[in-house]
Amino acid sequence: MKRLIIGLMLVTLLLVPVACAKAPSVETIVETMPVVMPEGPVAPPEVYKEAGTEALPSIEEERMIVRNGDMSLVVEDIVDARDEIAQLAVRFDGYVVSSRISGEEQDMRGWISIRVPDDKFEQALAELRNLAVRVTSESTDSRDVTEEYIDLQSRLKNAEATESQYLALLEEAKVEDAIRIYELLHQVRREIEQIKGRMQYLERTSSMSLISVRLEPEVTAKPLVRAGWSALEALKSAVRGIVIFGQWLGTIALWVLIFIPIWGTILGIIYWRRRRRRKA
Repeated sequence: MKRLIIGLMLVTLLLVPVACAKAPSVETIVETMPVVMPEGPVAPPEVYKEAGTEALPSIEEERMIVRNGDMSLVVEDIVDARDEIAQLAVRFDGYVVSSRISGEEQDMRGWISIRVPDDKFEQALAELRNLAVRVTSESTDSRDVTEEYIDLQSRLKNAEATESQYLALLEEAKVEDAIRIYELLHQVRREIEQIKGRMQYLERTSSMSLISVRLEPEVTAKPLVRAGWSALEALKSAVRGIVIFGQWLGTIALWVLIFIPIWGTILGIIYWRRRRRRKA
């Protein structure tokens, strides 16, 4: 019995130092782990995307702006001003859209429309101001067509994809089905042409700005008497007026004479009734 007690005491003395030893914590294990650094530069956090998504372009999309200008200019000579504006358009790598002159001498008026590259729009307006004696009115406006152009691109892509599907079906379709598919294919192709035409129009109008100019002669240059006035012609016009008036009076007299039986009968009945009332 005494030996058993001594043996238990010895085992207890051996287990106490082991139990008193402190077990290492999780934080201690993490801190003592070696740190492995990745090779090469580390990408910033914002470039990582979710799986299956595409990276969006970071460069700002170029806007498509349609700009128009409208001016009214007083010039010394309408024809010379029109020609100078046409030369200005060619010098700026543009062209004349339309041109018109009406009237004669000091009553002459002119209209001209030109297109110039969009980056030379302001410079062209400045040149036009220098051509005039004075500017009576000037206005500009701009319209952003970027969203419309992007929408057209999407529609064009969808229409072309539909066209490809119809072409694939057309190769394997029967005769009766092929006729219907061909009709649908014709509609899709017409839509594609319309979309392309609108896209080309937006591209052209956004790259080439339109400037419309009205030309008027200088007021101080007008003579007191209109050019081409003649006293003899004025006399002839007056005589023609008298003759026309006389013809008009003669026509009225003829109508009165022709219808005199009718008017005479009516007037006679009225006169007879009045005399009868007076006698009564």
